[in-house]
Amino acid sequence: MAVILLRHTQPAVAPGICYGMTDLPLTASFADEYATLIKTLPEFKRIVTSPLTRCRHLAEQIAADLNRPLTEDHRFREMDFGRWESQAWDTIPRAEIDAWAADFLHARPHGGESVAMLRARVGIALSSLKQLDGDSLVVTHAGVIKVALAQDDTAESHETSIGFGRYVTLDQ
Repeated sequence: MAVILLRHTQPAVAPGICYGMTDLPLTASFADEYATLIKTLPEFKRIVTSPLTRCRHLAEQIAADLNRPLTEDHRFREMDFGRWESQAWDTIPRAEIDAWAADFLHARPHGGESVAMLRARVGIALSSLKQLDGDSLVVTHAGVIKVALAQDDTAESHETSIGFGRYVTLDQ
């Protein structure tokens, strides 16, 4: 079965802010972004969403419009950046960024979650969805999509870029 990973639409946050687990609303342009997005989605049987507002709001709208069942799964929430949350990336101490880069998978200089921890929980969640009958749409975050698509343990393998309101399909 296919799993469609959909990144939420544009959140209401200033550019350059680290906002992994920070719960943010969507921008005033949500209706326009949604109108474009809904026309492009492939068929699916169910919707699973991150509990964060920027995903849940989008998922609820899709579920209502397409009459699909919706469940929330905390394993699809964005990475927890600890004390970096809601901080401007350019104000985070350089030594902490360097420590993260030196051990991309396991370092936690922010005190939150490591990339390896994120990969583990997302991997388990994806495995459970792939056992179900029919395709699933998962409304989630860029970090989740990056770890789902990563081919190896390198930072370069996690550099996938996916825009707001865009999706990728993982085939079983």
